[in-house]
Amino acid sequence: MENKPQRLLSIDALRGFDMLFIMGFSSLVISICSLFPGGADCWLATTMGHAKWHGLTHHDTIFPLFLFLAGMSFPFSYAKQVASGKTSKQIYIKIFKRALILIFLGVVYNGFFKFDFASLRICSVLGRIGLAWMCAAILYINFSAKTRAIICGAVLIGYWLLICYVPAPDAEGAAALTMQGNLIGYIDRLITPGRLIYDGGRFDPEGLLSTVPAVVTAMLGIFTGEFVRIPEEKISGKRKSLYMAGAAAALLATGLLWSLVFPLNKMLWSSSFVLVVGAYSVGMFAIFYYIIDVRKWQKWTKFFAVIGMNSITIYMAQRIISFSSINKFFFGGIAEKLPPQWADVLLDFGFVAISWLFLYFLYQKKTFLKI
Repeated sequence: MENKPQRLLSIDALRGFDMLFIMGFSSLVISICSLFPGGADCWLATTMGHAKWHGLTHHDTIFPLFLFLAGMSFPFSYAKQVASGKTSKQIYIKIFKRALILIFLGVVYNGFFKFDFASLRICSVLGRIGLAWMCAAILYINFSAKTRAIICGAVLIGYWLLICYVPAPDAEGAAALTMQGNLIGYIDRLITPGRLIYDGGRFDPEGLLSTVPAVVTAMLGIFTGEFVRIPEEKISGKRKSLYMAGAAAALLATGLLWSLVFPLNKMLWSSSFVLVVGAYSVGMFAIFYYIIDVRKWQKWTKFFAVIGMNSITIYMAQRIISFSSINKFFFGGIAEKLPPQWADVLLDFGFVAISWLFLYFLYQKKTFLKI
């Protein structure tokens, strides 16, 4: 018997944990570290920002974890749609519609309503999520798990060979793995309209070619979602958690080994990056799943679920609504009476608190942005 489609609280909680860092928590961590001598330069503070090129920080895991979770949700969503009698045509229309909405919201986030289309950035975080998730969803519907695994492996290996050994034709001697010489920027310079944001308008970290390995990131989420949907009678939740932890270890070892020839690089979305951050994503979900859905320790999750169930809402809202002005209205007076470093802590805390209360109001009203 097909196991009943379900919504895992661990997915919403982990998504909320992930989004918390771009909701202002990273700045709060840096402010707290800055209270101590040399704290602004400590490991914890520096990992709250992105690696400049090669390398990996915690902040570099936020985007791929979100994409992983978007992929992970699809087997549940697909099963629910099939169970409700949706036709293949209706399911495909919903997939394409969701992708197009995310692409458009990404362009809106980048300043669409300024109507300065010549300098408008088309590439975006939401656009990559839309495209990569769409491709992964289509692969899920049409191919077996084994075939999809082979496709993922072929994509990562092919991408490695292409990026490492084919520099941009206009690189002028720059190495293939530099911002100036990589093929990703060259493709975008040829066909992507609008503005590219790095290297004087020559490179974009959410470029078209680097979206291809991001499909594998979404697919890793789908594989995980498929696995978790296996009925408890066949594999217990505890064993699922252990197997996922083992898969995370295998991904980590493979990714680190691969990084010796294809460095970890979020902007290139390198094959090693896909595996290492995939390991982080699977490992984090294994922990959340075991605690929340296996052991049923759930009371603490509401704080994160409030964020996770409206993640796109807060991402867009912080771009549109001046939460900083609201924060200063309520906390600015107190902040002025504090030493500068403590004032930064208070204002960063206030920003996170006000953003969360905004989402809590929507949560209480059962208002969710569903795409």
